[in-house]
Amino acid sequence: MNKIVWLKLIGIVFSFSFTFCYGQYEIVTIASDKVNGIGPCQPAIYISPMSPNVMVASFISEKTMQTSGTKTKQNRIYLSKDFGKTWDDRKVKSKYGDFGDPCILADNSGSFYYFHLSDPKKMGWESDMVMDRIICQKSMNGKSWNSGSFIGLNPPKKNEKAWAAFDETSGRIYTTWTQYDHYDSSNPQDSSNIMLSFSNDRGISWTSAIRLNQYGGNCTGTSKTPIGATPTAGPEQEVYVSWAYDEKIYLDRSLDGGVTWLKKDVVVADQPGGWHLNVPGFGMAAGAPVSGCDISYGDYHGTIYVNWSDQRNGENDTDVWLSKSQDKGETWSEPIKVNDDKSDMIGKHQCYNWMAVDPITGHVYIVFYDRRNYDDLRTDVYLAISTDGGETFENEKISQEPFEPNSDIYMGDYINISAYGGFVRPVWTSLNNGNLSILSAIIDLR
Repeated sequence: MNKIVWLKLIGIVFSFSFTFCYGQYEIVTIASDKVNGIGPCQPAIYISPMSPNVMVASFISEKTMQTSGTKTKQNRIYLSKDFGKTWDDRKVKSKYGDFGDPCILADNSGSFYYFHLSDPKKMGWESDMVMDRIICQKSMNGKSWNSGSFIGLNPPKKNEKAWAAFDETSGRIYTTWTQYDHYDSSNPQDSSNIMLSFSNDRGISWTSAIRLNQYGGNCTGTSKTPIGATPTAGPEQEVYVSWAYDEKIYLDRSLDGGVTWLKKDVVVADQPGGWHLNVPGFGMAAGAPVSGCDISYGDYHGTIYVNWSDQRNGENDTDVWLSKSQDKGETWSEPIKVNDDKSDMIGKHQCYNWMAVDPITGHVYIVFYDRRNYDDLRTDVYLAISTDGGETFENEKISQEPFEPNSDIYMGDYINISAYGGFVRPVWTSLNNGNLSILSAIIDLR
């Protein structure tokens, strides 16, 4: 019996015996810099399923090119080998460049994968090649990284916001993203689509990209643009991908490992106001969906979850939602409200949601920014936990002190969370005293 199967069997016991031991968690600063352009922001994190003490985090930073003085986005990689208590900066380079939107993934052999946008000429927006492909760099240990393979090269199209999932049954890695005919174009002839590719050899090579979405969008980067595609793998080589478009949350699925897909996309839920949300202090706060599936051996095995934010209760009241399916995506529950602030708290924003489904216990964890405690722009970070298959959530404030965002300072499009066997590691961006910081909480619920 391999290590992960053994842990899943133990996870059945966890799913029955789990009790909450709430209290103030230790907050760790992964990185902090004076505000000067972009970042640090938009963090991603992943816990190794082989060695949960090992985890990798990444986030957007900014680099000034020595040759031209051009400022361009880049990502930074950090490695922890002590359960996220301390972090070391790793030097990672790719011949295809780097232009933000980090995603971190780990497989069942302990290898890590780092996905990001491209900038082959290292000139940022001054180059017509920026965002021309998605890059995947691999590390066997989180220390040293290869130069990377690439996905989706199809000039002059641009590629943005990739996310990835690993299927431990087949060993495949799935990657999804939005592809634009021309980025930030208002030409009605230009369109944007949700794309998918997968690797059968652990990130060395990738299949030709295929389009998933039934309805193409525009290229304006608004709610008429399909965005936020996130894949998740089921226990029997199923693949599910959700995204937001035109005030709806859509899902496509494959039941044969990504070979065939639905002819008609499934509508998971309405998203009143769309994904392009206006939240004071943040400016645009993307309410894009996150997909997850319970692959544990617990009671909710195979349940699919989709988590998003919207303003169905008004522009002054953003909320976090979840819908679930227990029949492989055929039908979906009515939206379940994740944030449990009082119903009379109109004008209290909850936004920047991200979800992790623990593959050992099956518990669902959702992290988000929250203003329930204030009448101004002060913002806390909350964690919502469900142990009953997403039916109910208990909320807890996990940040030690609030921060106040400034819409003139870029905070990124997302925060992130990873969970494995009761080890839960959320990461978020905070703005305090002129510093942008990437923070994490040490949450061990075993």
